[in-house]
Amino acid sequence: MNESRLFVGNLSYQTMENDLQEYFSQAGVVSSVNLMLDKFTGKSRGFAFIEFASMDEANKAVEMFHNKEFQGRQLTVNIARPREERAPRADRGGGGGGGGGGWRGDRGGGGGGERGDRRERYR
Repeated sequence: MNESRLFVGNLSYQTMENDLQEYFSQAGVVSSVNLMLDKFTGKSRGFAFIEFASMDEANKAVEMFHNKEFQGRQLTVNIARPREERAPRADRGGGGGGGGGGWRGDRGGGGGGERGDRRERYR
């Protein structure tokens, strides 16, 4: 596990990676900033991972910034946990198709007849 990697949550959706780089560099040398983006919209998902050059700097950042306000939001800053193993997408089953809806009742129906008949009625 990388003890110098932090999880930073509750970010404003307008926060950019360079904002985080600048802010967190107060605690030490920031090796990398990885702002998580929605893959469809490209907008921030409100959290990031920040890696420091050392474990001591990462711990200092947790002490300095956890529950502190940044861009109008109270940050969550923790040492990042290792990524959990997940089954490959193909094996995840997915949901079945939707049901057919409820009982539709007897809708009856108008019956046939020629199109011409109907036009005649509305003249």
